[in-house]
Amino acid sequence: MLSTMGNNAPIIVAVDGSESSNAAVRWAAQDAALRAAPLRLVFVFDIAQYFVPGYGYVASTADYEEGWHEVLAAATELAKQTAASIRPIEIESSVIEGRVATALIAESKDARLLVVGNRGHGTVSRAVLGSVSSAVTRHAHCPVAVIQAGTPPRDLDKLPIVVGVDGTANSEPAIKTAFEEASRRRVPLVAVHAWSDVSESLTYSLDWSAAETAEYAALAESLAGWQEQFPDVPVRQAVVKDRPAHNLLELSADAQLIVVGSHGRGGFAGMVLGSTSQALLQSVACPIIVVRGPA
Repeated sequence: MLSTMGNNAPIIVAVDGSESSNAAVRWAAQDAALRAAPLRLVFVFDIAQYFVPGYGYVASTADYEEGWHEVLAAATELAKQTAASIRPIEIESSVIEGRVATALIAESKDARLLVVGNRGHGTVSRAVLGSVSSAVTRHAHCPVAVIQAGTPPRDLDKLPIVVGVDGTANSEPAIKTAFEEASRRRVPLVAVHAWSDVSESLTYSLDWSAAETAEYAALAESLAGWQEQFPDVPVRQAVVKDRPAHNLLELSADAQLIVVGSHGRGGFAGMVLGSTSQALLQSVACPIIVVRGPA
């Protein structure tokens, strides 16, 4: 059994055998190897999806046990191969029966990171799309990484990590996570602060020069303490006056990872909650980590 205490808390990844799930396993294995952390592979089986009104359950757990083990065995081998180029990692796998969101949120209590694919088949597909994805990103007890399938391989030695900053305590956990990932991967960090969540066409009458100066000062203040803690991380600051999700989507094309908070104010309010967040989670061109801020 993997240890879940202190620094030995595992990275947990939801698997279902789909292309998106495999992408999540590869990313999670690499991140676990970079952290020297254990990896836990979880297959969630929701028997409720096989209940038909008037007929009852049209399948039993026994009907799918062999398939579970095949999926987990393949995912374990994929994780081992992926991590091997960095360092061997400890890997555990298990099947959990229950509602997908509830199961993953419960698992996150003992995890340092929960990793899911952005689409799949069976129960895991519902775990990252629609209402369940919102529940996981909003209520998980640890950061949640959403991994996109089909994105081309990226040169992780060069591409930066991008973090959204709103200038309040809400984004502090995301900033911390972004600096840690950048330091671990030895890449630059791009810190993006959006001062408004309306388009430029609606703000033409405002004094952008004065606002820009004030917002750069706010961004610098948010980053100062973290730059002292991580002097090895080069930081580029960017203040934008357009919608934050739009800018982050553009930056994701040339980034290896986007890190955002689960809620905020100003330009980042609603970025991960509501329709904007769903667009970001499903459309961003690279992995994205959602980090919950203070309650």
